[in-house]
Amino acid sequence: MAYTDANIITLEGLTHVRRRAGMYIGKLGDGNSADDGIYVLVKEVVDNSIDEFRMKFGNRIEITLNGRTVSVRDYGRGIPQGKLVDAVSILNTGGKYDDAAFKKSVGLNGVGTKAVNALSSTFRVSSFREGKEKRVDFERGKLVKEYPLTDTAEKDGTFVEFTPDTEKQHPQETLFDPNYSFKEEFIERMVQNYCFLNPGLTIVFNGKRFSSKNGLFDLLNAYNTADPLYPIVHIVGDDIEIAFTHTNQYGEDYYSFVNGQHTIQGGTHQSAFREFFAKAVKEFYNKNGMELSDIRNGLVAAISVQVQDPVFESQTKIKLGSKEMGPNGPTVQKFIGDFVGKEVDNYLHKNPETAEIMLAKIQASEKERKAIAGVTKAARESAKKVSLHNKKLKDCRIHFNDSKSDKRDETSIFITEGLSASGSITATRNPDTQAVFSLRGKPYNSYGHTKELVYKNEEFNYLQAALNIEDGLDGLRYNKIIIATDADVDGMHIRMLMLTFFLQFFPELIKRGHVYILQTPLFRVKNKKEIRYCYTEEERLNALEELKPQPEITRFKGLGEISPAEFKEFIGDGIRLDQVSLRKEDNVGELLSFYMGDNTPERQGFILDNLRREEDL
Repeated sequence: MAYTDANIITLEGLTHVRRRAGMYIGKLGDGNSADDGIYVLVKEVVDNSIDEFRMKFGNRIEITLNGRTVSVRDYGRGIPQGKLVDAVSILNTGGKYDDAAFKKSVGLNGVGTKAVNALSSTFRVSSFREGKEKRVDFERGKLVKEYPLTDTAEKDGTFVEFTPDTEKQHPQETLFDPNYSFKEEFIERMVQNYCFLNPGLTIVFNGKRFSSKNGLFDLLNAYNTADPLYPIVHIVGDDIEIAFTHTNQYGEDYYSFVNGQHTIQGGTHQSAFREFFAKAVKEFYNKNGMELSDIRNGLVAAISVQVQDPVFESQTKIKLGSKEMGPNGPTVQKFIGDFVGKEVDNYLHKNPETAEIMLAKIQASEKERKAIAGVTKAARESAKKVSLHNKKLKDCRIHFNDSKSDKRDETSIFITEGLSASGSITATRNPDTQAVFSLRGKPYNSYGHTKELVYKNEEFNYLQAALNIEDGLDGLRYNKIIIATDADVDGMHIRMLMLTFFLQFFPELIKRGHVYILQTPLFRVKNKKEIRYCYTEEERLNALEELKPQPEITRFKGLGEISPAEFKEFIGDGIRLDQVSLRKEDNVGELLSFYMGDNTPERQGFILDNLRREEDL
């Protein structure tokens, strides 16, 4: 192909954002994942309101969701009205490049609100300052109307309203899924985090009020899915706040934040806390032989730090890359290490009951680790067989050890049972980003077992190795772990057994939103002109009505019955996934005990009481 002057293109204004949306807001999903771009748009607008609160201007934010339209009203200082158009439409324009108006803010690069503007079909902003309102309206990043200053009785602050766009104005634009929709629970979780990190702030979302008095203590109390072994420890210092406890769950669970931003992929601050917490505990007990992994097993912790001019690894700000707390401050490692080392040691000395409970937990973890040491070595050697393109794992082509890979978020692994099902998925998957793990028969019921089962059971041992999660989630090789089973009783049973395995030994996978259920169609309804795939009975009835006359119906009993050509429809761009969530109110311990525990008579009675009888059909 010719390469001439005509190939050199300069993208003006916000055009670059619409052409390369992913680099500004991450995933352009349909709203079924909490990290989809539509929620990043909400966050970018609310972040500005949070920064106003953190500068002690306005303690109330109102967020309203009406279908696909979101509005955010704060009561801060209001955007300076003479520069209102520039502030929301010209990249690299903002009030956070020096520390005079904002200190230790989330938004730093003059990009966030501009990206929202560019990626919205309609975008409106009003600034209220000293009895005057200035309003401007945009469509797809282009100014359509600028209103003159008018008198107003509104309190000072800013109002932003936007609707994420789905209609391309140019073939190369990347916009949102046409079928996207907001899920209120994802926005509620975001709002809760804002309040936990900003005690004294009130956020009203669709009429529901959120606030927090005790910061990270409230956060752990709300999100912890297992009973704490000792009361949550909550320590607040200058520019740092931590909270922690231990539970009887496996693994480690962290919630980390920088300047109020939830860094879901951690970063230098989370790594420093993880390292220095374990060292402080080890030094307190003065036990040189104590393993750091035993100290952290079952740990649930939260850390929030305030960093001047933070450096994140992407515009979406989900991982901190800063090495220093500020231009003239200590390193992140030293700042957190000094604080955690001193405060954790002081707390354990002043609270011997907590120290005793913590020691018992660490010793129990050590005992279990040593008990399974004999089987782990052989199990690890066996797990090395789980390599590229063998019978258990059909891996994808991308290697994920580089955490900075721009394809990491696109990776997934299907866990399925049976040669026919795994064969269909393998034949139609995207081999670059989608892997397939084949189960052999039904997995073992892992409820009530120790982690020794993971190494002794070949299926679980191989799966753990394929996911690379033996030592925690840092090495997780796939962003989505998708349970793909038949839509029948056996398929549901396998699904429950796999969920039990993850809940029992790797609950953080579910908490971090990595586990999904694949939806596959129950019916195919077609006539001579059209084919419809139906996932529910309601969809089947609608298809029968709309595809008259004489539609042909096929009931899919298993994944293996779906041809590879058809399967491509269900695991490609139109893939339907249900994200598995884990919340405190789920009472997962009681659920697992009843449905998967050793209480057969109770469960049999439950089944008989709820059995659908002939008259119900």
